[in-house]
Amino acid sequence: MVNSRLHQFVDKERVREAILRAEQSTDAPISVSIAPRFWGDVRRKAHHALRRHGFTKLPARNAVHFLVVPSRREFAIVGDAGAHKRVGQAVWDSVASTVQEHFRRGDPTAGLVAGIEEIGRHLAQHFPRKDPMEASP
Repeated sequence: MVNSRLHQFVDKERVREAILRAEQSTDAPISVSIAPRFWGDVRRKAHHALRRHGFTKLPARNAVHFLVVPSRREFAIVGDAGAHKRVGQAVWDSVASTVQEHFRRGDPTAGLVAGIEEIGRHLAQHFPRKDPMEASP
């Protein structure tokens, strides 16, 4: 899922394609949004976005959300309880570092794409996409 305001800050098609590619390998949903100016904690707002989109109601609790606040030059990457537990803090730190490096170079699209690809690989290890035919009796 990609927030509609994303086009003002990044190439939303490249981000959407990165999400689709990552989700081909994992059952964990990945979403991205760009927030206008707001007061408060970026991580808290990112967790709020997980709840608002209904991702915290998934049985595996494995959703991941990227929230970028251009006006504050901040971003947060949060995973729901299942994703956070299975992936581990070192992975979250690595993904954040990857995104931050691209942002510093002035290429937020590349940062989001690289971050989505990296977290997607890790999510696929812990939450691989199930073949719909396997679920049939």
